[in-house]
Amino acid sequence: MTEAGRAERIRVDRPSVAKLPSVVRTNPAGCLAIGPRFGSRGEMVPMNGILNNVAGLINDTLPRLIEKRYDITWKSDGSPVTAADIHLEDVIRQYLSERIPNLVFIGEESWRAGGSLDGEWLAVLDPIDGTENFCSGLKEWGTSLSLWQGGKHAGSLLMMPELGETMTSGNIPLVPWSRIVGFSSSYHEEIGKGLASSAEGRIMGCAVYNLFNVIRGAYARFVNPKGARSWDLLAGIALASEANCEVYVNDVVYDGRFLQPDQRYCVDIRHRYDLHSR
Repeated sequence: MTEAGRAERIRVDRPSVAKLPSVVRTNPAGCLAIGPRFGSRGEMVPMNGILNNVAGLINDTLPRLIEKRYDITWKSDGSPVTAADIHLEDVIRQYLSERIPNLVFIGEESWRAGGSLDGEWLAVLDPIDGTENFCSGLKEWGTSLSLWQGGKHAGSLLMMPELGETMTSGNIPLVPWSRIVGFSSSYHEEIGKGLASSAEGRIMGCAVYNLFNVIRGAYARFVNPKGARSWDLLAGIALASEANCEVYVNDVVYDGRFLQPDQRYCVDIRHRYDLHSR
């Protein structure tokens, strides 16, 4: 994408909001009902039930996470990981593995580069996105979960437990208008240029926060020019596509494909207020 193209897409015009629905609801026979869903005794369970149960599980686990908030170790890249990150990943992995057969689990804290992706089902999880915020006592952190079957998106969840915000496939709240542009927090010269050319810019230090808000329209646009991993982005990108946002991955229009866990991806997502009434 050219510099002129980047600058052009930063500018946001105020749209008409006359027929704004409060929530985007997808067809339950579409992305929420691809293939079989299994409960604890083998019964069929809708995907929205799985996602809602995971959200409930996170809320139930929140007191334990708060207890483990300041139990911090440091990764080789200098980023923090807390006992809460590891605990929540274990809890969600166990829940999903007991209910979805032939599941390959891709969690930020347990995935090893080069691991096998040979499974009908893939679950991609960042248990605590924005760990720096979390272990600093900030509430702007979240959980990102994306489920895929046979290479196709089956359902995703974005959740910010301490802010009381949850978004799932088939249940996306909408905001009528914003001019705010959100940026990723890892430094890149494009972020400085974007902030300089935007009427209102934000750097919040949490991909879930940024993705959640551009999907619902509280941000007009979110840009990560440096790149992030699939567990940071995949759920948000899938939900942004579901909400009819304009989504670019590595400067190419996103086509619904699965993002490989051993790669980094730059993203540029723009909310489409003009499509609210469609």
